[in-house]
Amino acid sequence: MQIPKPRMVNYCFRLGRAITVNWSFLLLRIAIGFGILGLLYLSQRFWYRAIWRVTSRWGRVPLRIAARLAYIVLLLLVIITLAQGLVFGRGVFARQSSMMTMITGLWFFSALFAYLAVKAIHGLERFWRWLHAATARKIVPQPSAEQSTPSAVETVADPGRRYFFRAATAAAGATPFLTTMYGFAAERLNYQVRRIEIPLPNLPPSLDGMKIVQISDIHLSGYMSRTQVRRAVDMANDLGADVAVVTGDLITGSGDPIADCVEEVRRLYAPLGTWGCNGNHEIYARAEDEAAYLYSQAGMRMLRHENAQISFKGAQFNLIGVDYQRERTSRGQRQQTLARVEPLVRRDMPNILLSHNPNTFNRAAELGIELSLAGHTHGGQIQVEILDHRLSPARFITDYIAGLYQRPLFAPALNERAASNAPTTRLFSPSLLASASSPMAHIYVNRGLGTVGAPVRLGVPPEISLIVLRTT
Repeated sequence: MQIPKPRMVNYCFRLGRAITVNWSFLLLRIAIGFGILGLLYLSQRFWYRAIWRVTSRWGRVPLRIAARLAYIVLLLLVIITLAQGLVFGRGVFARQSSMMTMITGLWFFSALFAYLAVKAIHGLERFWRWLHAATARKIVPQPSAEQSTPSAVETVADPGRRYFFRAATAAAGATPFLTTMYGFAAERLNYQVRRIEIPLPNLPPSLDGMKIVQISDIHLSGYMSRTQVRRAVDMANDLGADVAVVTGDLITGSGDPIADCVEEVRRLYAPLGTWGCNGNHEIYARAEDEAAYLYSQAGMRMLRHENAQISFKGAQFNLIGVDYQRERTSRGQRQQTLARVEPLVRRDMPNILLSHNPNTFNRAAELGIELSLAGHTHGGQIQVEILDHRLSPARFITDYIAGLYQRPLFAPALNERAASNAPTTRLFSPSLLASASSPMAHIYVNRGLGTVGAPVRLGVPPEISLIVLRTT
């Protein structure tokens, strides 16, 4: 019997482990997908039955039938719009008008969270009943044998408790709809300018005070009109920046008009030009090449794994741009970000990286890139502050949610995520604490302009960033 060579054994072991990881990753994605679909189905069934119960109390039959029929027709239109958006990127209704797209996102978002809130109140009510019954059984003595009915302890109805849980259920069902409308009508359109001064190591004195205006995640689609993009561009131009950058996600899906978005972005004015990088939605829409071509036609430049040296007041800095950096392959295997970027990094001038995904920051700092500009997260798009803790969905995908972060230059890029909730926090391993005086790399994560999933922002208004470089 021939014994396999050690290299063959190692290869077989790695292959078996890779297959296991791939299947686990695939099953996890399938489970998450079915879980989301299941929640959407349960929420819609819940509200379907609720509307049926409410209308059954109406005395006039024609009015009852008309209301139910209107709900069914609207729900079918919403489902068709959602299905077409998932399959084709943009549906027939969205091409004609963004109104149905807006209604779809608002309804599914608010109905889902209202359903979860109502079910949470029902769960609390059941727990209270169980606790009350258990307490009553301990207090009330057991019935004697002489009693004719061996029934358990009689539970007396509590009108106060019943009224409280009815009111709580009504409030829980209404709150998501009200907050969704506020996030849609008010905060989604509340563009804000954030001015940030960032000290960079080895910054030439001539570059001190140089201003960079950044916009990101425009997502021109049924949720974002050209008029809104134009307003953001006008606000950016009013800041008088020296260079303008757009860090990805011009559109959301393949049916969205990327040419219209570039036509608005080209209105950005900066003496040193407008530069950009592709985001993940350009990849989803298979529009990376088209975006780069449209940029060049408009007199701008999309940096795709390339760099450019830019002069300002006699000094130079190195601007690097990359397409969206995936952290895993399509099979779920972890891969290194910013592969083959090291030759683009200069040691004789400051480096600024445009990377849509902020999770490239650890690797960028390891390569010696002093400043990274990113987006992607939308700041979570919804953020709730409870007891001085900010809760954001973006926490599940990154530690760099929004704002300014830093870590030592040339620090090893660890695989595990750093643990920190606060912006402007040093994120590095304890072994580097001794060298706290070492030069620091920075990343600024823009909160974006547009939305995905639902046209709603809560606690995270859209952002236009003005970054001012300073010497350390």
